[in-house]
Amino acid sequence: MKQGHSTTRQPDRQETLFLPGFCDIRMVFAVVVIAELLAFVLVLAGSQENPWSELGLTSLFVQWIALSSAAVLCLARPMLSRVSNTAAALTSYLLLLLTTAVVTELAWQLGATQVQSGHAGFLFRNLGISAILSALVLRYLYVQHQWRQKIQAEAQARVQALQARIRPHFLFNSMNSIASLTRSDPVRAEQAVQDLSDLFRISLHDASERVTLEDELEVAQGYLRMEALRLGDRLQVEWDIERLPRKRLVPSLILQPLLENAVYHGIEPLPQGGRIRVSGKAEGRRVSITVCNPRVPDGADGHPGGNRIALENIRLRLQLAFGEQAGVALRENGDLFETTLYFPREKMQ
Repeated sequence: MKQGHSTTRQPDRQETLFLPGFCDIRMVFAVVVIAELLAFVLVLAGSQENPWSELGLTSLFVQWIALSSAAVLCLARPMLSRVSNTAAALTSYLLLLLTTAVVTELAWQLGATQVQSGHAGFLFRNLGISAILSALVLRYLYVQHQWRQKIQAEAQARVQALQARIRPHFLFNSMNSIASLTRSDPVRAEQAVQDLSDLFRISLHDASERVTLEDELEVAQGYLRMEALRLGDRLQVEWDIERLPRKRLVPSLILQPLLENAVYHGIEPLPQGGRIRVSGKAEGRRVSITVCNPRVPDGADGHPGGNRIALENIRLRLQLAFGEQAGVALRENGDLFETTLYFPREKMQ
């Protein structure tokens, strides 16, 4: 990897806004479902002898308000992203009340509703319901946002600890290998220095930054080249990554810790060494990368335990970045151990 050539993405203000994206089709669907449930509640709470006769008209009216409110918040999102969350919450609340008032007035003027409380009663009743529901919804979204921010901060703190956890023996052995190659093979020594600097550079990145999958793969390849200087023929590596979308943005340092585990727990304990196979593919809407390494036989001497903390950190960061469609899967396959990263696929940039 060329120094300074990685593509990173800092979180922008719209990502820190507590309001979700109401332009998203899934959010619109959720709004429709919630509005319909509200219509059922209003009809069942009414005094009509046959409440179901009012369901159609009430549903239409509530859906007008709900979808109009979602559209207003969608259009106002760029403006709301430029102010604090407190100001955004107050502005959103006023916009929701204003939207309710406008839709109510239109429905009254068009004669689309029949009420006995008169014009003013109809308006104030709807504004009262909107005021209560809007306050509850905005409060829920704000608390959910605060909880997510807390979880993300904890995950970033944990991954920064992981990034600072390069094993001392790896550093010392790498420096010794570079020193021994300086005279005998200057070209390999220069490549080793570049690989080591790339690894430390990505370790110093902000945990919230994202890099292209191509850059992440190059750092991983550089790490294995460094380990090959120490392990020699005991470490064999096979790559099958031609089908991966190289421009996909991913959290940094998600692959190298898996390879470090593979070397430390799968290659080093075996006198004859072994082969690490890295394969990746993009099928449908999902990208997966699998690291396969030898498994030390039961009862044989090996390094104690496994690095479950690193795997949990990677899983948590993937889910924070991509939601529940991302994660880490582990599998024992005979004398092999497989670790698979998976996350949604995006259109290549």
